[in-house]
Amino acid sequence: MTDKTIAVIGTYDTKQDELAYVADCITGQGGAVLTVDVSVLGDPERPTDISKHDVAAAAGKTIEDVIASGDENSAMQIMADGASALAARLYAEKRFDGVIVLGGSMGTDLALDVCAALPLGVPKVVVSTISFSPLIPPERLAPDIQMILWAGGLYGLNSICRSSLSQAAGAVLGAARAVEKPKGERPLIGMTSLGKSALTYMVALKPELEARGFEVAVFHATGMGGRAFEALAVSGAFACVFDFCTQELGNHVHGSNVSAGANRLTGAGRAGVPQLVAPGCYDLVDLVGWQPLPDKWTDHPAHAHNRLITSIVLNDEERRQVARAHTAQLAQATGPTALLLPNGGCGEWDRPGADLHDATGLAAFCEEMRSGCPDNVDLHDLDCHINDDEFAQTALRIFDGWREAGSIGA
Repeated sequence: MTDKTIAVIGTYDTKQDELAYVADCITGQGGAVLTVDVSVLGDPERPTDISKHDVAAAAGKTIEDVIASGDENSAMQIMADGASALAARLYAEKRFDGVIVLGGSMGTDLALDVCAALPLGVPKVVVSTISFSPLIPPERLAPDIQMILWAGGLYGLNSICRSSLSQAAGAVLGAARAVEKPKGERPLIGMTSLGKSALTYMVALKPELEARGFEVAVFHATGMGGRAFEALAVSGAFACVFDFCTQELGNHVHGSNVSAGANRLTGAGRAGVPQLVAPGCYDLVDLVGWQPLPDKWTDHPAHAHNRLITSIVLNDEERRQVARAHTAQLAQATGPTALLLPNGGCGEWDRPGADLHDATGLAAFCEEMRSGCPDNVDLHDLDCHINDDEFAQTALRIFDGWREAGSIGA
């Protein structure tokens, strides 16, 4: 008897030994495996449960079509399409409980698509020679993906890579046994913020929203948090969003690596999900703190938040650029959209008397937001600070009005 089944995915023509080792680790711990071959040219020594022909067919191709597609890049993209479609279908059929994918850059490219095709709560472990690399764009990452660096894993088994592979096998089987999947018992609200030293509205809003029968998930808007938020928003996971910290959009506009991708502030709008938006900490751009400050920022005030993050303060024109990015993204929204614009400031550090207060810069930003606000957005000009109670109460009044109008599901 086994309790959980793990899909073990990889190119069985070139990584048969490594994939077999992972499968043995899983079965040795009492789990079962479903082997999936995404090879193109070669054949595995032993048949897999799902063959490369099955994978190609799921993409509407034959393996001969895949080989004739032109090059290894196009071939693996076809196999990625097939593997993603198969993974979604096989999971829906309850054929497996978690997935582990092994690969170099090619296998990782495919793994990212497979993981994105599976629902939140399905354990997803990728063992990759490029884990945590800047080669991987944040928008490709599933909200709950786990990655393990495959040290010494380019070719063949050895004592170093066995360490990574055995940990990964234990991680995915343990996750499949332990995971508490989202139950969906209450409608979910997605909210963005930073720590309470900068933004505090969630302290007031969370209990009020919970008292109204909603669950609240607050996402840390430091790049990957915003990416997870966007992925869930566009999938329709939220009944409503309180996207009150959009700093990642400014990071992206100004070229920071601390980015949630070019699609920040679009997921809820594309899905037609009601969204309340405010530009929390719009005036800062976060940079990778352990890297040298780029030349373009050397004349800007900078603050080392810790050894990982350094924040720089934008000038007037740079703030206007961020404002234009906000209005451009919001113009694409298809559902109810309210823009809350706190004229008293958008972060604790920019209050009058605080270190980052800049009345001229704030006025320039707000003016640009007002003048560019698209017709599909309901603008609320607020004579308060984002951390004032008036801001939170205004957000609740808008939310309650949408509920009464039937725009938000109970």
